[in-house]
Amino acid sequence: MKSYITATTMAAALAVATLTPQHATAADPMSPAMAQPDIVAAAASKSELSTLVTAIKAAELVTALQGQGPFTVFAPTNAAFKKLPEGQLEELLKPANREKLAAILKGHVIKGRVKAADVKAGEVKTLDGKDVEIAVQNGKVSYGNAMVVATDIITANGVIHEIDTVVVED
Repeated sequence: MKSYITATTMAAALAVATLTPQHATAADPMSPAMAQPDIVAAAASKSELSTLVTAIKAAELVTALQGQGPFTVFAPTNAAFKKLPEGQLEELLKPANREKLAAILKGHVIKGRVKAADVKAGEVKTLDGKDVEIAVQNGKVSYGNAMVVATDIITANGVIHEIDTVVVED
């Protein structure tokens, strides 16, 4: 009889827990409804951004891009990295070139959370302190010499827009 009562009590408790709505609150930012990955984790979850994640790690920018932000990242896809001259990516990933790689990657990040609907044409200042031109024509957005190919990957500390070219100054 004791096991029957225990099983019945557990079943009732489980039923109540299942039917009780779970609400996220500002006091509980890690509740399931509020939990979102940071920029690095979101990028790592997308196979088409795996080269970018490798570069972020090599440039030792993981902690910065996991920071509070908010940031908007114009993230080169794997295909974008393949457009670099042969051997350039491999060279940039070497520890001796960490600062150069970090500068290039910071050139793909701006302060603030800019969703696709909020993008405006004009110059924006990147985290490396340089200006990049954003253009909007016929509903298409470009960032420097790159076209935005996917938008609004929302993260806990910003937003990611995928681009088709690595923006590198000449």
